[in-house]
Amino acid sequence: MTSINRRSALALGAGALVLPWSLRAQAWPGQPVTFVVGYAAGGGADIVARELAMLLTPLLGQQVIVDNKGGAAGAIGARFVSNAKPDGYTIFYAVGTNVVTNPHVLKTSIDTLAGLVPIIQTTDYQYVLAVDPKVPVNNVKELIALAKKDPDKLTYSSSGVGGNNHLAGALFAEAAGIKITHVPYKGTGPALMDVISGVITMNFSSLPPAVSQIKAGRLRALAVTGEKRVSSLPDVPTLKEQGVDVAVTGWHGLFAPPKTPDTILERLYKDTAAAMKDPKFTGALAKDGLELPPGLSRAEFTKYVHDEHAFWGKKLKALNIQAE
Repeated sequence: MTSINRRSALALGAGALVLPWSLRAQAWPGQPVTFVVGYAAGGGADIVARELAMLLTPLLGQQVIVDNKGGAAGAIGARFVSNAKPDGYTIFYAVGTNVVTNPHVLKTSIDTLAGLVPIIQTTDYQYVLAVDPKVPVNNVKELIALAKKDPDKLTYSSSGVGGNNHLAGALFAEAAGIKITHVPYKGTGPALMDVISGVITMNFSSLPPAVSQIKAGRLRALAVTGEKRVSSLPDVPTLKEQGVDVAVTGWHGLFAPPKTPDTILERLYKDTAAAMKDPKFTGALAKDGLELPPGLSRAEFTKYVHDEHAFWGKKLKALNIQAE
C-alpha cells in the first residue's frame, strides 16, 4: 500500500513539472520575486524600488527582493531581465532612460522595445542640480559665469552615458552656452558621492539620494529641472526661473521578459497599482520629491514607452550624444 502511494506521489510530481505555462501562471507567485535595478545601491531607482518592494510583498504573498546590477547606464540590468525566464520572478525596475534612450546611444544596449514588456509606470520625477559646497557659486547664473571663465574645467557626473542626468547636463550646457566635462559612473549613488568629496563639480541628481545630503549641507542645490518647484526643496528655483530654458523629467516603471504570461503581467499591474496607493508609498515619494504617475493602463503605458523611444531617438541625434 505504501509503495503504491509513493508511486502516485511521484507521478503527480512529475506531472506538475510539465504543466503548461497557463496553468503554472495561475499559481503565481510560488516563490520570491526579484526586482532588478540597473544601478548601484543608493540611487533614486534603488531607493524607490525598495520602498515599493516592501509594500508589494504582502499583496503578492511572496517576498519581493531588490537586486542591483549596475553598469552601462542600466543596460546590464535590462539585458539580464530580457534574457531571464518569462515566469514572473525576474522583473526590471527601470528608469525610463534604460528603455527609451539607451538603445540609441549604447552599443551594449538591447532592443528594449522587443526585449522588455511594459507593465506599469511607478513614478514621475525631476532632477536637482547640486554642487560641491566648496564651489564658489550660489545660483545658476554664477555657475554659468564660472564655466565661461574656465572652459572645460568644470565637471558633472552621471549614472551613465545616455541617462537622464547625463542628458540634463548636456541640455543645460547647450542652453547656457558653456562647456562642462561629463564623467559617467555606474549609478547615481557613487556619482553623487564624488561631488560630495570634491572630485566632481556638480551632478544632476534624482531627488531621493540628494535631498538628505542637501539638507545636511553636504551638497548645495542650485536648481531643479522640472516645470515647477518640488515640495521637498521649496526654496530651490527651477532652471527656467533662472533664465535657462531647459526642463528634464524622468520616470520609473516595471518591465518583464518577453513571453511572460498575461495573467502574471495583469497580477503584477493590479497589485503594484494597489501598493502605489498606500499612504506609505505616496508619503515616501513626497518626502523624496517624486510624484505618482497619471495612472496609465498597461496598453497606455506601452504606447507612452514607444512614443518616448521615438522622441529621444531624434533628440539624441540632435545633441550628438554617443557612447563613450
